[in-house]
Amino acid sequence: MKDARTATGFTSDTGKQIKPPRHYTDMAITTVLMMKRVFNLSLRALQGFVDSIFQLMGVALACPDYSLVSKRAKTVNISIKTPTRGEIEHLVIDAIGLKVFGEGEWKVRQHGADKRRVWRKFHLATDSVTHEIICADLSLSGTTDVQALPALISQTHRKVKQASVDGTYDVFYCHDALMKKKIRPLIPPRNGAQYWPDKYHERNHAVANQHLGGSNDVWKKKVGYHRRSVAETAMFRIKTLLGGHLSLWTGR
Repeated sequence: MKDARTATGFTSDTGKQIKPPRHYTDMAITTVLMMKRVFNLSLRALQGFVDSIFQLMGVALACPDYSLVSKRAKTVNISIKTPTRGEIEHLVIDAIGLKVFGEGEWKVRQHGADKRRVWRKFHLATDSVTHEIICADLSLSGTTDVQALPALISQTHRKVKQASVDGTYDVFYCHDALMKKKIRPLIPPRNGAQYWPDKYHERNHAVANQHLGGSNDVWKKKVGYHRRSVAETAMFRIKTLLGGHLSLWTGR
């Protein structure tokens, strides 16, 4: 850390001007935001914390100003890089709500919800074999899971054989989005579902099993739909490590 490579990765090269010019790289902003989340710090406390680390290390760097971090957090691009490559056998998808600000769960349970509660939806796609997070997205609370699916799966360019989601996604829009990426859709049809046109043969197969067995249980065992529980496990890990709320009012 105590060499020129540290400064090269933390600050932008002044010879390559960006309009508007930026002194700190995206990597620098991403790093301090990660420290903020892990150590549960406010923006002002974060600035002092990082500066003290640089001072102890004897590195001639300064933490971005807390107001700059807040502004750059809205636009910084964060890419998810996994150590594995190649085809993904089974992608499992789930979504959960994260609170931006508002009262706690106990107050809501005792006295009802306040109108000022603000939420964001966190969408996650996980490899059911390696348990790696492949895609992640954040949307407004008014965005449905169905609407968020195409943008979520478009984040990866790796080939995906099949994807499991819950029955909420059993609409033409989601089936078309998965089939466009040549992903086998494993979506349990709703109760009393009817057959669709022939091109949705995977869903029609699930509907046929539902009509024969009276439920989707047999179909789920056949296709390995139970692997979708890995998505719920991934969500539990996220909430355990980072909590159930967002620390910035920007919602990012």
